[in-house]
Amino acid sequence: MNWILLVLAGLFEVGFALCLGKAKETIGSEMYLWYTGFVINLGISMGLLIKATQTLPIGTAYAVWTGIGAVGTVLVGIVLFKDPVNFWRIFFISTLVCSVVGLKVISH
Repeated sequence: MNWILLVLAGLFEVGFALCLGKAKETIGSEMYLWYTGFVINLGISMGLLIKATQTLPIGTAYAVWTGIGAVGTVLVGIVLFKDPVNFWRIFFISTLVCSVVGLKVISH
C-alpha cells in the first residue's frame, strides 16, 4: 500500500511541475490558477510522501519519489512543452526508470 502512495506522490510531483511550467506561460488570473494548482499538488505530494515514509526507508522513498517526478516531468515537457527529444535524453531517462524499479525490487 505504501508503494502505491509513493507512486501517487510522484505523480502529484509531476502535477506541480506541470502547473509551474504552465504558470510561467500565462499572465493575469490564469497564472494564479496555475500557481494554486501548484500549491495543491505540492501539498498532496508531500502528504503522500510523508505517509509512505512511515514504513519505507526514507532514502529509498525519496529516490523513487524524485525519480518518478523527474521521468514524468521530462515526458510532460516533451509532450506538452515541445522539449527536445534525442537519443541521450531517452537513454538517461530509461536508466532512471531502471534505477527506480531496481530500488523497488531490492527493498524489503
